[in-house]
Amino acid sequence: MQKQSNLSRLMGYAGSHRYFTYASWILSALSALIALVPFWYIWKIIHEVLEVAPNFSQAQGLTYNGWMAVLFAVLSVLIYIGGLMCSHVAAFRIASNIRIKAMEHIVRLPLGVTETFGSGRLRKIVNESSAATETYLAHQLPDKAGAIATPCGLLVLLFAFDWRLGLLSLIPVALGFLIMMSMTGAKMREKMKEYQNALDDMSNEAVEYVRGIPVVKTFGQTIFSFKKFKDSIDRYGVWVIAYTKDLRLPMLFYTAAINGVFVFLIAGGLLFTQNGVTSTFLLNLIFYIIITPVISLTLTRIMFQSENAMIVDDALQRIDSVLRLAPLSEPERPEDPKNSAIKVEDVSFSYDGEKDALKHVSLSIEPGQTVAFVGPSGGGKTTLASLLSRFFDAQSGRILIGGVDIRNISKQTLMNTVSFVFQDSRLIKASILENVRMGRPGASRQQVMDALEAAQCMDIIEKLPNGVDTVIGTKGVYLSGGEQQRIAIARVMLKDTPIVILDEATAFADPDNENRVQAAFTQLSKGKTVVMIAHRLSTVAHADRIFVLKDGQIAESGTCQKLIEGDGIFHHMWEDYQTSVQWKVAKEG
Repeated sequence: MQKQSNLSRLMGYAGSHRYFTYASWILSALSALIALVPFWYIWKIIHEVLEVAPNFSQAQGLTYNGWMAVLFAVLSVLIYIGGLMCSHVAAFRIASNIRIKAMEHIVRLPLGVTETFGSGRLRKIVNESSAATETYLAHQLPDKAGAIATPCGLLVLLFAFDWRLGLLSLIPVALGFLIMMSMTGAKMREKMKEYQNALDDMSNEAVEYVRGIPVVKTFGQTIFSFKKFKDSIDRYGVWVIAYTKDLRLPMLFYTAAINGVFVFLIAGGLLFTQNGVTSTFLLNLIFYIIITPVISLTLTRIMFQSENAMIVDDALQRIDSVLRLAPLSEPERPEDPKNSAIKVEDVSFSYDGEKDALKHVSLSIEPGQTVAFVGPSGGGKTTLASLLSRFFDAQSGRILIGGVDIRNISKQTLMNTVSFVFQDSRLIKASILENVRMGRPGASRQQVMDALEAAQCMDIIEKLPNGVDTVIGTKGVYLSGGEQQRIAIARVMLKDTPIVILDEATAFADPDNENRVQAAFTQLSKGKTVVMIAHRLSTVAHADRIFVLKDGQIAESGTCQKLIEGDGIFHHMWEDYQTSVQWKVAKEG
């Protein structure tokens, strides 16, 4: 099957607006041809001047020819502007449709996949790749149509007056074209891909660096603490310098070739006038000297268009890399969970297809139970919780909620069944009311206030200038990590799902906020099935059952007391925890 061209793909996003693109090409080509007409009138002016010299007062057509040259020059500009207006209408629509399609696909992806992809890289692909197509369609394609029409018109002009000078004018064109092809071939396409990869890496690492600024300030670290970010900048710098050096020599020869047309014309002039100079030959030579800079301009346009075509090709490949990500499958006949029981049957999962993050995990959680996942870092706790929320689909085994395979539950029903409180809860730049109401868009103001009160948030509301209507973030106020967590818990309370998953929800809370968060958890957990992930073992002491995960497997399980009395992983974790909470800062003297 023949691969669809990039232009055909872009036109597929245009819909009926593709006719504006076609119109822009026609208008741009027409503008380019009309732009050559003033040169004809310039030739007539020079011809008349040479004929009447030195009696210039006898020149009768100078004014007429001058105004005609101006008229066609203005007409060319106006037609070109019309072409650009048409191309921009189509380009904006195509770029918008690409963004819409990409975002519609992204919202159907498992949340875990988008997190793994990287928010900085994803943002850059959606925004900058679509913007690259906009520049290409709005400017480069119309200019390309003009760049194709210009040589056609020039060929007529070059050979219409003196074919010998015309041929000489084309020699540097041929040389420049050959050099340009060597710079814009397969090697250049690979270099352009490397360039975009380097930009992607910097963008992604920059986002992670900005997120880590509070840690940098707290511990007095420098940018060098974020080695990945610095390394990405260094790699980009090394690449740019090497790339510039590679193109230095070809670009030197290219510039010399396209600007060396005068050398060929002067050499030809000397050769052809050995037996004397005629006024006609002098006229034609002057005309060719005037018109040949258009050749240099046209070639340069073609070169940059080739580069932009490669940028668009790379941009579409990056958009495809997002569109190829498999969305969550939707069941043809969705089923509703019968209750809030959770059952994991022989589940295995791998992020990279090589090392298993989970290996043959099986467990059962009864409706209304509070269970905890604990264990060493990298043991699979968050991965298992992510599978319960269907942030990913397990590669083998199955997960049942209320007796129904999670893959047979519709996305909306699953969202109304399971809520997730993240370790680092994110609030949008909006009022607290709107942030909480995201849990249930149709909730009344009073229902939002009740949720905030149950989540121990009233002290936050009372200290803010506009209460619950206070805007968070840019042009608003900023909340501490623990305060943001309580607002997020209020959102989950308002949503009121039968299953709640808490992932290290007290990780960034100070002692006062932690007490309030724990009180909010108590309210949130009433009558619900709760799954907790925690490193602070005090938060899981009252869980109905604790599952200890290590190396992607359940190493042991039971009540807190039973596990403490044993001699397993949890027993040693508990001893280490008790030792740590008894540490005190010794005073000198």
